[in-house]
Amino acid sequence: MEELISQTDEQLVSDYSNGNNLAFDILLDRHKQIVYSYIYFTVRNRELAEDIFQETFIKAIVTIKQGRYTETGKFRAWISRIAHNLIIDHFRQKKNENTVSNDEAPVDLLNNPSLCDGTIEDEIVRLQITSDIRKLISFLPDTQREVLEMRYYQDLSFKEIAEQTGVSINTALGRMRYAILNIRRMAEEHDIVLTM
Repeated sequence: MEELISQTDEQLVSDYSNGNNLAFDILLDRHKQIVYSYIYFTVRNRELAEDIFQETFIKAIVTIKQGRYTETGKFRAWISRIAHNLIIDHFRQKKNENTVSNDEAPVDLLNNPSLCDGTIEDEIVRLQITSDIRKLISFLPDTQREVLEMRYYQDLSFKEIAEQTGVSINTALGRMRYAILNIRRMAEEHDIVLTM
């Protein structure tokens, strides 16, 4: 037990994926307060926060058990991103159902631009970002461009990409990682903003 507590998040994820359930308990204990607080302060509803919190860790368990966890050294950021996406999904669903309640929220949810349909300006910015990304992709080495296009534009899994390109899954993952790093580097070098 003491040995597990001193392990890094990545070691614990590895141990858990190899069948050591205690490793996940330690990950949960290590990150539950931060993740729950983030969810609660965003949704401002205890019951909803508990539901999203549980769904976050269930999603993490499934992803790790399926061998799809690929982050390195960033478990807290990864688990927080899952929580963030689930919160966004919740608000989108509520928005679509037209049942978002603004009564309990100290912040006016109904006038929050991040939860509204985009404006024409947002669409223009989005189109510019898409155009910039396509240009940057064209400068990638062929192997990196191929993997990136198969993953994002053809929606293939890394297993499918590996099979179609005749390389290992790790090689396909590595090429994707370098493609993303190279795009970020080129964007920084040319002062291209790739976020809204």
